[in-house]
Amino acid sequence: MRLALFQPDIPQNLGAAIRLTACLGVALDVIEPCGFPLSDAAIRRAAMDYGALAEVTRHAGWRDFAALERPGRLVLFTTRAAERLPDFRFRRDDVLLFGRESAGVPDGVHAAADARVVIPLAAGARSLNVVTAAAIALGEALRQTNGFPTPAPPG
Repeated sequence: MRLALFQPDIPQNLGAAIRLTACLGVALDVIEPCGFPLSDAAIRRAAMDYGALAEVTRHAGWRDFAALERPGRLVLFTTRAAERLPDFRFRRDDVLLFGRESAGVPDGVHAAADARVVIPLAAGARSLNVVTAAAIALGEALRQTNGFPTPAPPG
């Protein structure tokens, strides 16, 4: 399973996504351009002490990311989806894609997704923070696929 962020706007969210994926043993794809300067050094800084655990791949743009051969489905999380998270059935090789904090994803990216899923929110709520949404989605996907990492024994 992988998490992909489409052109993230906020560096702190990228740092939180790196930590999230490192802790859950999930790879992270960052689809550029970002709304902030991004370099390998910036990723190392954002990862803090999780750098050794994090698997982060940068993609120069959507075309580069979309051209990759991948065994699984591209699952887009969007408020424009009809399929609700509790009803969606994940597979171990899915790539969970989240859009920009400010604008989501363009129509072409939306159309390229194999599935579109919405996290149901209370009436009147517009959206969650992107990493909060990613944590909810990854938690459910890993639960369904028995993909949570096995913790090391204490001591």
